[in-house]
Amino acid sequence: MRARLRRSLRTRLALLASIAMVLLNIVVSAFVLYGTRDEARDIRSLKVSGKALRVLMLVKKYQLPRLLEPDGLDGIQVIDPAGHPVTWTRSLAGAPRQTTAIPRPDQANDDAELCDLPAFPGTCKIVVALRAYQPDGTWVIYAFEPTVPWYVSPQVILFLIGMTAGLAAVTWLGVSRVVHRTLAPVGSITTRLAEITAGGGGLRVPVPDTDDELRALAETANETLERLEAAMRQQEIAIERQRRFAGDASHDLRSPITAMRTQVEEAMLHPEDTDWQATGTEVLASLDRLQAIVSDLLTLTKLDADAPSRREHVDLGELVVAETTRPRTKRVITHTQESVVIMGDRLQLVRLLTNLLDNAERHAETRIDVTVRQEGGEAVLEVLDDGAGIAPAQRDLVFERFTRLDDARNRDIGGTGLGLPIAREIATAHQGTLTIEDSDTGARFVLRLPRSG
Repeated sequence: MRARLRRSLRTRLALLASIAMVLLNIVVSAFVLYGTRDEARDIRSLKVSGKALRVLMLVKKYQLPRLLEPDGLDGIQVIDPAGHPVTWTRSLAGAPRQTTAIPRPDQANDDAELCDLPAFPGTCKIVVALRAYQPDGTWVIYAFEPTVPWYVSPQVILFLIGMTAGLAAVTWLGVSRVVHRTLAPVGSITTRLAEITAGGGGLRVPVPDTDDELRALAETANETLERLEAAMRQQEIAIERQRRFAGDASHDLRSPITAMRTQVEEAMLHPEDTDWQATGTEVLASLDRLQAIVSDLLTLTKLDADAPSRREHVDLGELVVAETTRPRTKRVITHTQESVVIMGDRLQLVRLLTNLLDNAERHAETRIDVTVRQEGGEAVLEVLDDGAGIAPAQRDLVFERFTRLDDARNRDIGGTGLGLPIAREIATAHQGTLTIEDSDTGARFVLRLPRSG
């Protein structure tokens, strides 16, 4: 039972509401009993006064007998002007005066609830006192009646208990029904989440038709699940890319190692006929390629890990002019605007520009155009070659790691397949974009970065 109460919110709320109703009824019943008892006491005092009044009339007419009839009362006692009992009912025969507390001096008629009277020890009585003014002095008539109990009567207490129990039962049923209807959508959401946990269906929970907190909860849960689903898709994509990256990296690293091994083995098979100078040159070329791949892999690792970088104000035009002065096999023509300033890591931006220029140099026929300009709040860097260009369907593919198009693999001697991915990672780290856009000839790489100031 206790475990059930802990599990069921419906049961707990119904129980708490019923307990609150019982407590409220106890308080209300106490006030009702207090008021009812006062009213019953007043009614009983009036009844006793009526019976005592008949004795008063006997005193006035000088017809007072020695022994009075109780007339349904516990007792009647008449006191003469000297303060002595002169007549009484049988229950008070020979008893002394029962009280002097009433009537009070300023009251002709008085009543009170008195306890432990001489003739009624251990009990409390309603006592009514009437003054009778006679020529020989003032007479006092006392009438005694049992007091009203705190519960007034058994019928009243039974009625209040029954009413409290009925209201508690109605409260239990009402709250239980309301909570059940309110929490019904929660049950549906819980069931759906259990199905999702078990791997069944899509990542969504039912949204109730009501416009309340439960609907907001379901909508928020669906938004969270949607983000979770998107994150899972991204994770799957990332895992697949890592798997492909590992395979491509193994292939690209194995190629120079295999070439070196072949060159050395051939030289060792015929050492007397080997041109060791040429063999050393070939091995060094393979080592250079291997070193380039490892260096690019380390760069990508740092970028992926969000390694801290030193940010400073960089004039993009000045950086382009400084980096295009190095001799290249193709003609480089620059078109730069002044004061195109960004906030970035100069060394990373130099690496980005170098990678774009190296790529353009490998694929250009005769010239490379580098343009720096500002467009609104962005700094724009374009690198355009006059080569064969890249088909629109393959423009995103070239930014994949270790991806080189068939034409590139034929012409790209010494390329690692990581230059363009590194360039895009650097652009992303600077809150920018690097894309390939349409051009009349060749490939047009466009870098967009937020301007500083």
